[in-house]
Amino acid sequence: MSLSRFGQQLTSDAAIVNLMEDLGVALNVNPDVLFLGGGNPAQIPEVEQCVAQHLQKIATNPDVLHKLLGIYQSPRGSEAFITELVSFFQAEFDWPVTAENLCITNGSQSAFFMLLNMLGGEQADGSVKRICFPMLPEYLGYADQGLTHDMFYGVKPKIVKINEHEFKYHVDFDALVIDESTAAICVSRPSNPTGNVISSDEMQRLADLATAANIPLIVDCAYGDPFPGVIYNKDPLSWRAPYIFVMSLSKMGLPGVRTGIVVAEPDITRGLVQANTVTSLACGNLGPVLMTSLLQSNDVMRLCHDVIYPFYESSKNIILAAIADKFQGLTYRIHSPEGAFFLWLWFEGLPISSADLYERLKVKNVLIMEGSHFFFGLEAPDSDKKVEVENIENMNDWPHARECIRLTYCQSPEKMTEAVIIIANELRLIYSHQ
Repeated sequence: MSLSRFGQQLTSDAAIVNLMEDLGVALNVNPDVLFLGGGNPAQIPEVEQCVAQHLQKIATNPDVLHKLLGIYQSPRGSEAFITELVSFFQAEFDWPVTAENLCITNGSQSAFFMLLNMLGGEQADGSVKRICFPMLPEYLGYADQGLTHDMFYGVKPKIVKINEHEFKYHVDFDALVIDESTAAICVSRPSNPTGNVISSDEMQRLADLATAANIPLIVDCAYGDPFPGVIYNKDPLSWRAPYIFVMSLSKMGLPGVRTGIVVAEPDITRGLVQANTVTSLACGNLGPVLMTSLLQSNDVMRLCHDVIYPFYESSKNIILAAIADKFQGLTYRIHSPEGAFFLWLWFEGLPISSADLYERLKVKNVLIMEGSHFFFGLEAPDSDKKVEVENIENMNDWPHARECIRLTYCQSPEKMTEAVIIIANELRLIYSHQ
């Protein structure tokens, strides 16, 4: 079968596809896998019980049930949902938003596909503009979304070693170039994969650069404010131009409802509404109807503050304690865990690549995420050609990119501890054969 360039782009091998295949096997086929990969949120009984109560209430209300099952949403999204969101953002976060600042999509992944390609790529005048990721590593789900070749470029971070086993990335503003070829700046906050929370001071500097260049600053809020709010250092952002906030319901424990929310200037949301209507006709109803009920009952902030945040903070402390205990004698560093539900581990001088470590652990029933996929769009030294992910092992100037792995702490303490023991034993075996 002959495919168009568009078809080839979407059907070629992609790291995000491999990630979701691993996730599907672990969650649906082989639940005995020690699953510390993927981005699926934890199963939190109190969240699911609350959701079940709202679903029961919806099911017994014929008018609401009809809106759930029997109608298409409006192009911008459910009016009732948007009204509740506007009130929520204004009351809880003091954001100066109206309904025109919001757009609902079928998950944030599809929102990013439309948004990144609306802004980046070939322009009407024939020029090509690119999306800047100012601090790699970044979410691998962006990497294959550009419909124009070489649409993304990223910048290596500054690495600060904090103590024997900790480090932190910072934006390297000296290396960051924003020029007329830049369509937008994009960051995840908290970061997927590292759990880094770019400081408000760094965000202000990025916003100033975006404003000066008359481009947007896109912020992936999937793990942070306004929900689920898993930011341990409590450094909030307020929405304003030039920000575009992209969020979803997934990390509240609702990945199955596939609901994304974009907060932006009206010219951006109008474009997204039209693109979303062309590609999807309308968004699914379950997420908006369910979230409307949760917002109206004031359950959203209660779940985020009293249930979800404490759960992940406790899980983080459990896996950190297990690593400190089982990794004794090993050379490792953990990125400061400031948010989300990830640990980013750096094994400086690792004798094999993180991709090989992933394969060895997979054989032993432990799934992690190897780190090289998160370093897409890197510029080779003194060159304008990006280093392809497949050739990351040839990037001899910066071995860091193949020395990192990502773990999630969404499993039970027993499973996390068992997985940490297996990882530690495998590392000892690797180092013993140097």
